[in-house]
Amino acid sequence: MRVYQKQNLLLAFMLMLFITVNVTAQQNDIPFGDLPPTNEYGKCYAKCKIPDVYETVSLQKVVKEASTKLEKVPAVYETATETVQIKEASTRYKTIPATFKTVTEQIMVEPERRKLRTIPAKYTTESKQVLVSPARGQWVRKKKSPGCFSQNPNDCYVACYEEVPAVYRTERTRVMVEGPKTVEDVIPAKYKTITKKVIDQPARVEEIPVEAKFRTVSKRVLVTPETTREITIPAEYKTVKERRLIKQGGYTVWTEILCAERTTSSKILSVQRSLSEKGYNPGPIDGVMGIKTQTALKQFQTDKGLPVGNLNLETLKALGVSS
Repeated sequence: MRVYQKQNLLLAFMLMLFITVNVTAQQNDIPFGDLPPTNEYGKCYAKCKIPDVYETVSLQKVVKEASTKLEKVPAVYETATETVQIKEASTRYKTIPATFKTVTEQIMVEPERRKLRTIPAKYTTESKQVLVSPARGQWVRKKKSPGCFSQNPNDCYVACYEEVPAVYRTERTRVMVEGPKTVEDVIPAKYKTITKKVIDQPARVEEIPVEAKFRTVSKRVLVTPETTREITIPAEYKTVKERRLIKQGGYTVWTEILCAERTTSSKILSVQRSLSEKGYNPGPIDGVMGIKTQTALKQFQTDKGLPVGNLNLETLKALGVSS
């Protein structure tokens, strides 16, 4: 029992020393452009890098390409009736005399006249946007996560490319929308009405057709000639498995975590017991944040939609462990 207590005390001392060194280094060089949301003593925050998430999907691969083959289609016949002329059509003629009618007619007594007039130009004021300075981008360095599980410090750095919008000014100009022009006005002609007798229908010879005579006969006719048709043979497929990226990894936002002095063996023991009760395997219940405990904790955070990569207060609340 005394050996176990000494191990726990040594572990807590080393963890506090590691976090203290990291905090001191960060005060001199903050690699991120933003800071944690509060400046309260006794509170710690973290940003952590999370890996990409993949899934295995089933895909259909072609085993044998689709093909075609030709099949013979015989000719089709049917019995049809045909009308045969037995007497040609002819024409007889009839003479029709002319007819007359009384009409009125317009006679021009004064011709059409044209008069010119000038219309001045029309103007409008237009506004346009003139670019003063174009849009540009700049890189902003983000802060390292003190609670990151990764041993590689480069996993806890991030840089964001942010946009600086363009600047414009408004200029106004007077623009001619319609130039000066000359319009021609038409003064219509004047007319006088007179009455006279004219031919309505001239004399003519009318042709009266005499219809031809026909008889119906039956015969065998080709409906569709002999042909070939193309039959499509569908392709054959097999199902294969493929690994596909479904969620891009990256860095988390600032998340409140337990500070080093509060990350005790008893606290880790409570986390391990809660993970085990909820169906996750944290490995030995020994109060040590080992690989199995980290793996189980990450899986629990992912399943519950919690911040991933550190022992944060949201995760402790979800596990039912006091912070």
